[in-house]
Amino acid sequence: MAKVKSAYFCQECGHESPKWVGKCPSCGQWNTFVEEVVAKEKSSSGYQSTNKRANKPIAIQEVESTNEARIKVADRELSRVLGGGIVPGSLVLIGGEPGIGKSTLMLQIALQLSNLKVLYVSGEESAQQIKMRADRMEHDSKNCFILTETHTADIFREVEALGPDLLVIDSIQTLHSPKIESAAGSVGQVKECTAELMRFAKENKIPVFLIGHITKDGAIAGPKVLEHMVDAVLQFEGDRHLTYRILRTTKNRFGSTNELGIYEMMQNGLRQVSNPSEILISQKDKDSSGTAIGATLEGNRPLLIEIQALVSAATYGTPQRSATGYDSKRLNMLLAVLEKRGGFRLGVQDVFLNIAGGVRVEDPAIDLAVCIAIISSLEEIPLSSKTCVAAEVGLSGEIRAVNRIENRIAEAEKLGFTEILVSKFSMKGVDISRYNIEIKTFSQLGEVVSYLFG
Repeated sequence: MAKVKSAYFCQECGHESPKWVGKCPSCGQWNTFVEEVVAKEKSSSGYQSTNKRANKPIAIQEVESTNEARIKVADRELSRVLGGGIVPGSLVLIGGEPGIGKSTLMLQIALQLSNLKVLYVSGEESAQQIKMRADRMEHDSKNCFILTETHTADIFREVEALGPDLLVIDSIQTLHSPKIESAAGSVGQVKECTAELMRFAKENKIPVFLIGHITKDGAIAGPKVLEHMVDAVLQFEGDRHLTYRILRTTKNRFGSTNELGIYEMMQNGLRQVSNPSEILISQKDKDSSGTAIGATLEGNRPLLIEIQALVSAATYGTPQRSATGYDSKRLNMLLAVLEKRGGFRLGVQDVFLNIAGGVRVEDPAIDLAVCIAIISSLEEIPLSSKTCVAAEVGLSGEIRAVNRIENRIAEAEKLGFTEILVSKFSMKGVDISRYNIEIKTFSQLGEVVSYLFG
């Protein structure tokens, strides 16, 4: 019998230990170590490298710098997030909540690449289930092939026979490598299967997309080394009860991590949203109190979002503070600023805040919009729907400058807003005359309150 080697792995971070320990020395979690069989004495299954020659060191000046030819895709949102297209030989990981649309997105991309041969490997769904989804998308491609398999040795055998130009794995947690005897989805299996796919992608210059599960905390399931091994990590986010989805990147070796793509989930698949600001602003017959429009940035993309606030008298002793899509701690800070610097009695009021459209915003540039929405609801004074806000609020009540103010102003002008409220410190060196929107500048919160509600 072949000898086997076992070790203990942390199920949270993947830290390896020769013996069981109660607390992980790497991530600090308790009772997360599980024993796994990590390797056999001999194994010839799985992906075998074709490069038998040893690499030799060369001077960096001798390395040829060439522009990588990217694979163009019809999906402009994915192309933007990846940095201009799919890089040959890249390994891309896509994570997201169950049912958010990861498989739908990748199948849609596979069907759209009709000029390339794509192999879609599924370990979770049958070929009939995938065909039903493809029929709903109303895309027809003769170069999209489906393989329902979880054994890596069988997958690479079919890959060698088919010779695809792109490989999709759904999902990495379902794969099983014969080199490791632990169960599929364990730390050892995820690491080994990803390593085999990485060697395959780099040696054959074939891009590989991995779909990954996430934990209840929103992090990608499996060891953290999984995210270190891949070239790009994409997060597919959104509320399953709403139609809009956001594709953002947290790691990208071939482009910026400041881009994001926005989709709308339809009956026949995901629709690209070219102008997300229009869908994030409610269409109303008349102005209502408690709403304000803020100009934010998601990566390099300016967005106009609607902030909704509701302020009412507290029924019980302790007032409620609730925020959806916004940091609750920052909300409490802004409420303290309004009470201390603005003189508004909010200590006896329930305050509810919502970012319309189901998006989550961390940009401090919407601070002033949040304050205006709260005051509007408290005083029952509606704000004009043609007014936009882009400024940060400091603890002393000052209106602070925000970055890339020109992009925010241009987006507001494009959507038909007549005025935008900004910090006067943001306009240094900005040519106001080239904008057809009225730009109001302020330095203190009190000035804004007097202008809008005075």
